[in-house]
Amino acid sequence: MAVIELFYKFIGSRFKLMLLIDDAELYSLVNRLRNGDERAFNTLYHTYFKPLYGKVFSMVKDEAIADELIQELFLKVWQKREELNPDYSFTAFLYKITNNMVFDFFRKVAKDSRLAAKLIINATEYYLHSDELLESKEARQVLTNAINQLSPQRKLIFTYCKLEGKSYEEASRNFGLSVATINSHITQSLKAIRQFVAKNYLLVLMQLMLSLFNKLP
Repeated sequence: MAVIELFYKFIGSRFKLMLLIDDAELYSLVNRLRNGDERAFNTLYHTYFKPLYGKVFSMVKDEAIADELIQELFLKVWQKREELNPDYSFTAFLYKITNNMVFDFFRKVAKDSRLAAKLIINATEYYLHSDELLESKEARQVLTNAINQLSPQRKLIFTYCKLEGKSYEEASRNFGLSVATINSHITQSLKAIRQFVAKNYLLVLMQLMLSLFNKLP
């Protein structure tokens, strides 16, 4: 339940889309869609797909899941087309459906440990470089704990490359190791960090995802 409450706390009412059609054209398209016009549906699909997909992907960090959710969204739009009111914001209508779908998705995540682990594994490396991480005391502690459980050498190499932004070539010269060895250490370190986070800090990672989603334009 905490994950669900967190979803509503962060998503709020800031769901905004940048569209390339004006209000008059949108009104016409929605009216045609109500009457079963497939060309109007396709136009709306291509107009809204990218911004909606981008926002959903920013949360789930999984291309297949994001695409599946958006396809399901537009299937619902087609099924509910006769209920559309051209005088009511179509964007708000999409927001409502998307809101409910992502709510259901996170409710499923909260009950499915495998799905939760997959979601976190896909998101962890992204958030190593996200400003959101710096804004969250809990998330900083998560990363600190995860890095501290690495071996001393891997901790040094990981910090040098991933947190200080040094190249593998620089690390190779600095630590007297081959680039291939540096790459191996980083790969194994990321795997260990992902596993640590997935095991201990599901809620914090979800908070980061939702916080980032909330701040998108």
